Amino acid sequence: MASDRSFVDYVCDQINAAGSITFKKMFGEYAIYCDSKIVALICDNQLFIKPTTSGRAMIGEFGKLVEAAPYPGAKPYLLIDSQLDDQAWMARLIRSSAAELPLPKPRKKKSKKETT
Repeated sequence: MASDRSFVDYVCDQINAAGSITFKKMFGEYAIYCDSKIVALICDNQLFIKPTTSGRAMIGEFGKLVEAAPYPGAKPYLLIDSQLDDQAWMARLIRSSAAELPLPKPRKKKSKKETT
């Protein structure tokens, strides 16, 4: 089941204070970016945060830490549930998680093959 755009907009509004928040639709679901880093996925109208040390610690303080795969065959992510309504906490979670994640590797330019 594909995620609703209204849910994606709500999540982005909740984490907007974390930095430059953007999203990209991928296979009917969405990748969430913070300052050009993929920090989360939205699948089946659920928010999955990339696992980081600081993210696990913050979620553990808030309540029960739940890890789940966002789609079949995926590695476990941190599943966010009731915490999503706490805008300030969510922004801190995204900001701290993004700080631990590496910058994306630059894409290689396609080279033109010479034909003779």
